[in-house]
Amino acid sequence: MTELGIGIGWRPEIAEAVEGLAGVDWVEVVAENICADHLPDSLTRLRRRGVTVVPHGVSLGLGGADRPDPGRLAALGEKAVALGAPLVTEHIAFVRAGGALTASPALEAGHLLPVPRTRDALDVLCENVRIAQDALPVPLALENIAALIAWPGEEMSEGRFLAELVERTGVRLLIDVANLHTNHVNRGEDPARALAELPVEAIAYVHVAGGVERDGVWHDTHAHPVPRPVLDVLADLASRVSPPGVLLERDDDFPPAEELAEELTVIRATVSGAASARRDAGASARADAGKRPAERALLIGAGARVSGGPMPGPVPEAPPAVPEENVAPAPVPVRDEGARQRLGLAQASLLSALVAGTPVPEGFDSRRLGVQSRALAAKRAGVVAKVAPELPGILGREFRPAFLAYARSRPMSGGYRRDALDFAEHLLIAGRPEDPVAHRRLTRWWQERSGHRPPGPAARLVRAARHALVRR
Repeated sequence: MTELGIGIGWRPEIAEAVEGLAGVDWVEVVAENICADHLPDSLTRLRRRGVTVVPHGVSLGLGGADRPDPGRLAALGEKAVALGAPLVTEHIAFVRAGGALTASPALEAGHLLPVPRTRDALDVLCENVRIAQDALPVPLALENIAALIAWPGEEMSEGRFLAELVERTGVRLLIDVANLHTNHVNRGEDPARALAELPVEAIAYVHVAGGVERDGVWHDTHAHPVPRPVLDVLADLASRVSPPGVLLERDDDFPPAEELAEELTVIRATVSGAASARRDAGASARADAGKRPAERALLIGAGARVSGGPMPGPVPEAPPAVPEENVAPAPVPVRDEGARQRLGLAQASLLSALVAGTPVPEGFDSRRLGVQSRALAAKRAGVVAKVAPELPGILGREFRPAFLAYARSRPMSGGYRRDALDFAEHLLIAGRPEDPVAHRRLTRWWQERSGHRPPGPAARLVRAARHALVRR
């Protein structure tokens, strides 16, 4: 695997700081935030300096019931080629549900949601991964995600699920130790058990990030310093294997460059310390193993018998092992197409409860679903404010409460830019904002981007009917 070293997630807000940080061997960029034919100048400068850039996708939804979208795969591959990347990465998650497979409205989560660890879900995931591997020009690695909620009736632990995924597809792993810690707090899952069960030799690189605990729930924010428990999980992983790369993620509330540099220093020291302990343990084990044959020879020389029979002859040499990376996993098709439909119905039911206010599916913790639902709405508000910064400017303090009220029963169906337009249309239909100057500004903003006349009474009826169907 490619040796990457210590890296940091490249974000436009900290582009200058990242370029100035010492000891950064590589960076990772969110694939959906760049264009293959118009790379940010900062990334171009980093590449000229020999810094490796890896595109990290967030929208494929390989854990969803539908097969991967060819257009999304092609776009991800184009970005990998444009960046000269040695690999691309994505997530073991679903991000949308509904649609033709389930004959229900298409829903977007705007977030990475957990896949049930069942045989059905694993079969579908493996087939989706193989489709992606065939379409991409470079190797693929998949990341374990953080979760607030757990699926009822799961059949495997996270480590076993990942191990079978690797065994069946040969895909590499991006292990996020912050996500392992999140799942420990939120779902009672032991990070050490997960690390012991998964094939650490398949790790392409590691993510490290911060978060915060509120009311007994850990939120993987990527907006806080990396806490000691996450560093402890990193140390545990590095004591088992030398990770080819380790990367610090930060997506919000960016600190000064000096604080980022200090976090990278702590990460580097954590990995180095665990590696030294691993080498010392290995040397000690080899020394002990070296003593045993000598002691055995002394016993034999003194006339001692080894077991009750004759002395064994030389052990025949085993045939040379074939390197795992050269072994193509045998294709294993989905056991039956019904697996996709069953998974699709389950995911659509969950996502509808989270973003459209429908009843909580049987077996789920309703309180946790409420926490997740509010978190999704808050994330939508934050991202819409970034992709359409004019809206908070027009609405002022009214923006956030108005958007959260809108999001309670109006799921996202076409990405964040579409969401911003739908939100503005919703306000205009309701005759808001009441301030005439703000109302004119919002109308002009919506017209310029939608190409339509301001919505009138007919639009109000159509939209109401559409939302009623979504909630059924």
